[in-house]
Amino acid sequence: MKKSLTLLIILITFSAQAQQTINALLAKAKAKLETVNDYEAKGIMKTNVAFLKVPIAKVKIYFKKPNKLKVKSESGISFIPKGAVSINLTNLTGSNQYTVIDAGIETISGKKLRIAKLLPTDDNNEVVLSTVYIDEVTALIKKAKTTTKDNGTYELEMTYGDYAAYGLPNKIIFSFNAKDYKLPKGVTFDFDDGTATTAKPTDSLKGKKGKAEITFSSYTINKGVSDAVFNAN
Repeated sequence: MKKSLTLLIILITFSAQAQQTINALLAKAKAKLETVNDYEAKGIMKTNVAFLKVPIAKVKIYFKKPNKLKVKSESGISFIPKGAVSINLTNLTGSNQYTVIDAGIETISGKKLRIAKLLPTDDNNEVVLSTVYIDEVTALIKKAKTTTKDNGTYELEMTYGDYAAYGLPNKIIFSFNAKDYKLPKGVTFDFDDGTATTAKPTDSLKGKKGKAEITFSSYTINKGVSDAVFNAN
């Protein structure tokens, strides 16, 4: 009986310590992101959607607290899926309206990452579950998965460099449901079989995964971004 009670106390203590660790680590990751009030970034966007030939584009990405985000190509058209707002990590961690669960450790690309599951406490939240993978040494979010009620599951992979102190990546790989890919009006895409279409190929893309890769060349941070940027087409 004493041994069972001792084991139970040890397990409870270990669980409490693990929870404190993940809460502290997530707080550190959030602290980096919260230093950024706004930014304008430049980069190159490569998009890979099944059956579609999408050109590589120079893009500008605009962000402003709390959750304004816009991705604009050099042609003035944004080639993004519905859930592209998820590429802003602040949207995942900015709110405190969630319960944090320690989901252990996973090794990815040779690095041990701490896993935190964020369960929204608001039943009306579009997000059902977010899972973030945090580097314990740098307190940087290296990977994130977000499951939504209506727009499926989105996944992010980040690599960092010059802007790591702000929690901003040098490169993002964003995976999404191809059927949610946003085709601008009047834009024709060539299918891999050589045919062309202006219609949204929802049926063809159903069940397929798309991927957008943004490599950032520069950020201009906390210099002010006009609200008009987010209202413009």
